[in-house]
Amino acid sequence: MTIRSIAPYALPTAADLTADKVSWPFDPAKAVLLIHDMQDYFMAFYGAGNPAIAQCTATIATLRARCKALGVPVVYTAQPPEQSDADRGLLNDMWGPGLTRRPEEAGIVAALAPDADDTVLTKWRYSAFFRSPLAETMAEGGRDQLVICGIYGHIGVMQTAVDAFMRGIKPFLVADAICDFSREDHLMALRYVGRNAGRTVHSSEILAAGGEPMLSKEGLRAKLAGVLDETPGDTDNLMDYGLDSIAVMQLIGDWKKAGIEVSFVELAKFPTIDGWWSLLQTRQALAA
Repeated sequence: MTIRSIAPYALPTAADLTADKVSWPFDPAKAVLLIHDMQDYFMAFYGAGNPAIAQCTATIATLRARCKALGVPVVYTAQPPEQSDADRGLLNDMWGPGLTRRPEEAGIVAALAPDADDTVLTKWRYSAFFRSPLAETMAEGGRDQLVICGIYGHIGVMQTAVDAFMRGIKPFLVADAICDFSREDHLMALRYVGRNAGRTVHSSEILAAGGEPMLSKEGLRAKLAGVLDETPGDTDNLMDYGLDSIAVMQLIGDWKKAGIEVSFVELAKFPTIDGWWSLLQTRQALAA
């Protein structure tokens, strides 16, 4: 009746996205970023070291930094630590008491802790709109786009997207910034929303909005593909693929133009795509 342990799986890339029915452009002036249910309780089912949820969390942190730089309000959902049977309703039958038995895990995961100017909505059902002022707050701010990331993809994330659509709000599901029970569930949620209720986008599209784009892992791979003869894996040593110091310095110069400062020595310590991406994410969050 409760959530089972969640095994690692490969998050979707831009190449995994299918054509949506709509092609709404993302507009930071009209958008709100929703970070959905990223609470310690729900995160714990992925287990320590699960790369899927680690990658998802890092991408959400980058999106959050970019949205703040673009003036996009950031909203969180979080189930309350104490819920009466009346408040919880049929969720008791489907999932058991949930946080009621583990109230100490009600907080937002530390890597995504809300700032004072962020909004945290109390979450009562799958949809973030249920018994919350989300729709009214967006209308008052003249915003009709909801960029959704978080967990779990085929449950609350998907239902929130559908509910947004039914309310005249355009939902954008960020494919690599949501996580789910499995890759199959994850892709199903993306397909359903893309066919029936909104847009499915890769984080790189959101990060590129508003002028000088922030980096994305896909963008890092693309830059390296332009200077290497072969395509390395994310944990392969880039030096084994012919990456030379001149190419590295050119990359450092490009990143500096985007306001992201890294040094040759720092990059040489962790010469993999994963290592560089971790360093770049930290620096671009500071730059934002």
